[in-house]
Amino acid sequence: MKRLLLVAASALVFTACTPAKTPAPASVEAETVAETPVMTLQQAVASDLRSDEEKARDAWRHPAETLDFFGVQSNQKVVEVWPGGGWYTNILAPWLGSGGGTLVAAGFDAAAIEDPERRARTEERLAEFKSAYADPKFGTLEYTVFSASSGPLTQSGTADVVLTFRNLHNWMSSGYAEKFFADAYDALKPGGVLGVVEHRLPSTQAQDPKATSGYVHEDYVKALAAAAGFEFVAASEINANPADTADHPYGVWTLPPNNTAAGRDGTVAEGFDPEKYKAIGESDRMTLKFRKPE
Repeated sequence: MKRLLLVAASALVFTACTPAKTPAPASVEAETVAETPVMTLQQAVASDLRSDEEKARDAWRHPAETLDFFGVQSNQKVVEVWPGGGWYTNILAPWLGSGGGTLVAAGFDAAAIEDPERRARTEERLAEFKSAYADPKFGTLEYTVFSASSGPLTQSGTADVVLTFRNLHNWMSSGYAEKFFADAYDALKPGGVLGVVEHRLPSTQAQDPKATSGYVHEDYVKALAAAAGFEFVAASEINANPADTADHPYGVWTLPPNNTAAGRDGTVAEGFDPEKYKAIGESDRMTLKFRKPE
């Protein structure tokens, strides 16, 4: 009997010391997967996806303040017209990608260029641009084009915001600035925002219809927007530079970052001092917000 009691006690001790089995998960799908946090605008501006050279220009371009003024949100559909080398794209693409938004890059229209060599260079630049933004860190971009003969910037009435940075003078030079405002109006939802940043010509100076200096009257931009049906919302001095007189020998390109020091024919203006223009900094810029009526 004593022996039986000892065996029974040992069995109880063994049972008590054996850990309970943890039920296996019903399926892999049942496991909790951590979601990627939405990037803030400030984080996008400070991101390593931007070069040090790009960040050095924030003091003149104020990207966070500018996008905040336009009311851009990370979950919106935003069209950036003529993004160029992608200075703003490097901020917008990852930010919108993290927030569930969409960036539509409306680039140069190679098909509208008649010169074969220039068309080939443009096609090469567009291919390089798309390759650079194929990295998943930038989210998924959509691509369209803008020119005098291009189609819609995106599906009509679907964009929350259309943005252009220092491009209007180019379209004035080529004679299709009005088309930009009409195309932007068509792309936007009712209540959608058009944001324009452009080199500002003082009202005391005469406006060249071709904007050969690169500078444009603020009232001229407002008139073009109004003619397309936009309502003017507000102007900001975020990107103003009172030191810029807008009367430089080689137009706005005399100033940084271009620092042009000679004309196209190679001649240099009498008494030209490049350091004087470098000291001015980047151009004085208007920052205008328009809205498509509800």
